[in-house]
Amino acid sequence: MAKEEKENQKREAAKMLENTIDLINQTVGDAISDMLVIEAILALKGLTVQQWDAIYSDLPNRQLKVKVADRRVIDTTDAERRAVTPPGLQEKIDELVKKYRISRAFVRPSGTEDVVRVYSEADTQVRAETICTLQQLFCLSN
Repeated sequence: MAKEEKENQKREAAKMLENTIDLINQTVGDAISDMLVIEAILALKGLTVQQWDAIYSDLPNRQLKVKVADRRVIDTTDAERRAVTPPGLQEKIDELVKKYRISRAFVRPSGTEDVVRVYSEADTQVRAETICTLQQLFCLSN
């Protein structure tokens, strides 16, 4: 689109996105280039850091470590946010999350110890705790 789009505004937007992708280092997550991209975006949007910060608010969340015999039983995808194995685990998590408004949850194996990290967030702390506790039970049952 950056080269072939006929509409000027769309072509310029595509060029900007293309340049942004070239600027940030996705391999190592270079904090300096990430910061500069954020500064550029804020300048383009006419926002201060304080205004940008006011847009975001953390959801209540909970994280647990569940000791397991073999952490390799759980395999993940999508930046460790979706469980691929054991079969049925991700479906249980998806069903659980559907019960609560504004929530998400995931489990992932530790890279160094025989534990599974269980994470949840929701619109209230009580709901985040409930989701996390139920996920913990799912992990222990597999």
